[in-house]
Order: sequence, then C-alpha cells, then structure tokens
Amino acid sequence: MSQFTKKEIVESVPQSGFFGQPKGLFTLFFTEFWERFSYYGMRAILVFYMYYEVSKGGLGLSESTALAIVSIYGSLVYMSGIIGGWLADRVFGTSRAVFYGGILIMLGHIVLALPGSLTLFFISMGLIVLGTGLLKPNVSTIVGDIYSEDDVRIDSGFSIFYMGINMGSFIAPLTVGTLGLKYNFHLGFGLAAVGMFAGLVLFVLTKKKNLGLAGTQIANPLSPVERSKYLKIFLSAIVVLSILIFVSAQQGWLTFTSFIALVGVLGFLIPFTYFFVMYRSKKTTADEKSRILAYIPLFLASVMFWAIAEQGSTILALYADKRTNLDALGFHIEPAWFQSLNPLFIFTLAPVFAWLWIKMGKRQPTIPQKFAFGILFAGLSFIVILVPAFLGGSDTLVNPIWLVLSIFIAVLGELCLSPVGLSATTKLAPVAFSAQTMSLWFLSNAAAQALNAQIVQFYSPKNEMMYFGVIGGIAIGLSILLFAISPIILKYMKGIK
Repeated sequence: MSQFTKKEIVESVPQSGFFGQPKGLFTLFFTEFWERFSYYGMRAILVFYMYYEVSKGGLGLSESTALAIVSIYGSLVYMSGIIGGWLADRVFGTSRAVFYGGILIMLGHIVLALPGSLTLFFISMGLIVLGTGLLKPNVSTIVGDIYSEDDVRIDSGFSIFYMGINMGSFIAPLTVGTLGLKYNFHLGFGLAAVGMFAGLVLFVLTKKKNLGLAGTQIANPLSPVERSKYLKIFLSAIVVLSILIFVSAQQGWLTFTSFIALVGVLGFLIPFTYFFVMYRSKKTTADEKSRILAYIPLFLASVMFWAIAEQGSTILALYADKRTNLDALGFHIEPAWFQSLNPLFIFTLAPVFAWLWIKMGKRQPTIPQKFAFGILFAGLSFIVILVPAFLGGSDTLVNPIWLVLSIFIAVLGELCLSPVGLSATTKLAPVAFSAQTMSLWFLSNAAAQALNAQIVQFYSPKNEMMYFGVIGGIAIGLSILLFAISPIILKYMKGIK
C-alpha cells in the first residue's frame, strides 16, 4: 500500500463543513456517537443485570462480585485497545480496524440480548472487549489525522468529537436503561445492538467522501518475514494460553480472585512495557523519546482520574440504587438515569471549554496544568459524596442532589483532562507508534479499572466516608504535586504546549 505524507492526508479531507471543522469530523462524530450509545446503554444496566435476583430477570450474583466484574470488564475493554492499535499500525490501518471492531461489538450485544446462561454472558463480554479494542482507539486516531500539525482547531475539534461521544452516552441510559429496568434486560441489550448497527452504516456510507485518505494507510506495515514471525507467535500464544487455562482450572488456581489479581498486574505491566518498547525503539527520535518521558506523569494522572470517574458505573450506580431516595423529586427516578448526567453535563459544557481554550489562546493552562485541574476536581467529587453520610449517617436515604453535584464536579475535571489528553496523545506520539500510543492513552483507563476491581470490594455503606475520603484525598494531593512539576514536564515535551 502506498504511504502518504501527513500533508497529503490532510489535503484529501474537505477542511470545512462541520462547525468550522474538517468534514471528516462529521463521520467520526456520529460513528462514535452510536458506538458510545451501544456501549453505555449496555453498561447502564450491566451491574443491575448481574446482581438483581433471577426472579427479576437478573443473574443473581452478589453485589461485590458484580461490581468487580464490571470493573474487570471495563479494564479489559480498554486493555484490548493495545491489540487494536497494533493491528491498525501494522496490519490493516485504522479505518478497517474501526469497521471490524463495530461488527464484533454489534455481535456481542446481540449475544447479550439472548436469554441464556452465564456462559453466554461471558461470550458476549469477550466479543465486546475485542470489538471496542479495535474501534475505540482507532477512531480517535483518525480524528488526529484530519488536522495538520499546526492547525489551531485541533483541541476544539477534539472537544466537539468528545461532545458527540457524550451525546450518545446521554441518550443510552435513558432509553436502554429504562427499557432494561422497567421491562426486560435483554430488550435493553438488543437496543444497544441496533445502535452499533446504525453507527456502522453511517461510517460505511460517508467515509470515502468525508475522510479521504485518513485512516487508509498502515503506519508501520509488517514485512513478509515479520508476518510469518508474528503468526507463529500468535498461534503459539493461543496454545500456551489454552494449556495454562486448562491446568489452572484443573488445579483450582483459576478463581475469580486470582483473575482479578492477574488483570490488576496486567493493567500496569502492559503500559509499562509499551513505554519501554517505544522509548527503546530505533524508530523513535530523540525528541520523541523526550516526549515519551513527559507523557508518563500525564498517564499516571489519567489513571488517578479514571479510578474515580469510572466508579460511576459501579460504586455510584450501587449508591443510586441502594442509598438514594429515588422518589425525592416528586417522581420515580430509575437508578440507571444517573449515568446520563455525566454525558449531559459534558455535551452542555464541552462547547464552553472548547471556546475557552480558543479565547485564552496562548494564555490557557499548559497540558500538565489542565491534567492537574482534572484530578483536583475528581478528588473534590468524592469529598462531596461523603458529606451526606457525615450529616445524616449511612442508614438513611440520600437526596439525589448530592449525587448530581458529585457527578457535576467530576465532569469539570473530565473536560480539563480527557479531550486534552486525546489531543496531547496525538501530539506526543512517536510517528511509528501513532495508533499504539492512542491505545496507550486508553490503557490509563484500563489500569484505573483494574485497580478499581480490587478496591470496589471494600465499599459498604458503613465505611463509605472513609472510602470516599481516602480516594478523594489522594487525588487532591496528586493534583498539587502535578501543578508543582508542570514546568519540568513541559520542558520534556519539546515545544508541545
């Protein structure tokens, strides 16, 4: 396949037509809109489906087990992005990765929509994990491809893209959540499958006209020798993994607890390995190596942020269901609806933040400072949610306004960190590892949720003040540290601000 320069790729994309952004942003905006609709629709009812009694259509698992499974599932979803990024960089390019990933996600939701056993449940989870790993990092990489390196619209473009993500995430809990909780869980999962199908149709119909060459080339293609080598490695890994699983199951080593521990180790070992490989690669220039070092504290800050933010679908979902007065506002609130608040606040405030960064221009906070603000707000969101227990104890139902306020404060942090992190990743990524670096960005979420799988099991209404207070306090402390070392990080970014 022919290799194109960044300039040729950008020139092949119509540069106006979607809120003053390249026209390709329309295709990527709505593809990700429908993918997020399917993902967050399913996730809005997933934890309830697992711990609700069988008589209520659930699987009847314990609450602590359900919370840990959702965290492990979330970790594996983002961990699989490394595979998706590698395949895009070296085998078939980002555009085809997005398409193949969408198909797997849709199939996963279809399987989940079929009433059946716990085995079917885990099969569906496996399909969605693999599909999201192919689609999620690569659609974001294509967003970076449609802008030139000196295009001042890029941060604003990512904020608009992020707004599309969250529009889909907002609608999903209100529709899939209501259908699943009020009528039937499997009908809800089926609606999630329909959403992913809509996203696939839109991507196929508009990508040629709107995206041009973006996503079509392979950044670092495998040579014939490498193809043979990696095929042998892949087949050998399958055999070894199968043997290990069989032996571990026979010996009783493969337990839920040991699996959680394994994912926890992998959540941090995999990103460390990728940092090492990219830094040591001969294809990485001296400036790119410096930028990799600058990226490490940003990565760790992102882990801290997502460790709090991702508890919206675990601890805060349980909090909404068990600790919140769902009739306090004069009508009954479905617990899944609270998961629409995060995206509602984001797509309401994202244009404000996009405008703010443009308005401030060179006076805006640096990338490390924006990250520091992100984890500061995340920490404050957990401090807020412990107040009701302090005021009224842990045995009374809480006014839903407290949960709304906590989610709102976390969103302020997310808008400082997440879209900026996507943009920073495209800027700091070594050329030879562009898609894989985006996968590395999503691994911060994987590491966070792998960590959460360990800690969510310690939550209970009796110790919730300590739970929220310790985690929130750590986040605030790290934000102060990141503010302090921001000038050092900026120096290592070699001109990227």
